[in-house]
Amino acid sequence: MPLLDGTLTSDLDVAARALAAGDLVAFPTETVYGLGARADDDAAVARIFTAKGRPSDHPLIVHVADLAGARHFASALDDSAQRLVRAFWPGPLTIIVPRRAGVATSAAGGQSSIGLRCPAHPVAQALLRRCAELGVAGLAGPSANRFGRISPTTAAHVADDFGAALPVLDGGPCAVGIESAIVDCSRGRPVLLRPGVLTRAALQQALGLPLEDRDADAPRASGTLEAHYAPRARLRLADAATLQALPAPGSGLAVYSRTCPALPSGARWSAMPGDAAQAARELFAALRALDTPDVRQIWVEQPPEAPEWEGVRDRLRRAAASA
Repeated sequence: MPLLDGTLTSDLDVAARALAAGDLVAFPTETVYGLGARADDDAAVARIFTAKGRPSDHPLIVHVADLAGARHFASALDDSAQRLVRAFWPGPLTIIVPRRAGVATSAAGGQSSIGLRCPAHPVAQALLRRCAELGVAGLAGPSANRFGRISPTTAAHVADDFGAALPVLDGGPCAVGIESAIVDCSRGRPVLLRPGVLTRAALQQALGLPLEDRDADAPRASGTLEAHYAPRARLRLADAATLQALPAPGSGLAVYSRTCPALPSGARWSAMPGDAAQAARELFAALRALDTPDVRQIWVEQPPEAPEWEGVRDRLRRAAASA
């Protein structure tokens, strides 16, 4: 199946019908591209795990068009979940809630909870609504890349990982660029499992109470493994002073930093934006561009400790842990 144009009703219909039949289709969201399958079809969900090389007990986020879609999968939405939904859906936020028994067991990795998100991307919204018309309440949609590797923010990134055999609904570059924040609302108190572009302060303001940090009893959730989002080259984090004193030679070396260091001969440099939202938007595309066969190490300047950078810091820390 060729690349599909998300702005064409005919191509949206092709994608929706393929998903309804149990096939895989990659689709855009405002965060990253997702590898979609109907969440209520365990055989279709199994194809996601196989295609990505992802452990089948590592749960997937289910994308829904609206609150009604969420209620199909959730057995309950407590006050915290409802406050977050009202404040941030559609948008880059996933809530973990108790799962309705017998629904989307494989997508939830066998857990009694499930992650739900309502994406803001207009193509994702149009696709989800067309799927709902065909009887598909939601789409399991982890990032459309090989497990543990750099997430995709364009249709071309998806094709680089999976080739032309996987249908991709093209919706242009992703506007947010890193995955959604994840808040666990399944245990009676809100817990931040994964940061995103939504700051803790914004989430806490909507909740009206503090967010707790992840603990040992937290449910498994997408993108929370210690090592994740990694290029093939070794990624190393360093402060600006360290980057100014990188040892020669520079062959096989790439640097991603907010200011250009005095690079060894043969090294490559790419500029990291100084604005947190723009840095998030460009992060995965920049790492993919630097991760070429001739590069063995990618040195990245440690992002600022400011709250708005928490999502970028999280992704880079996990990418460096894979080295």
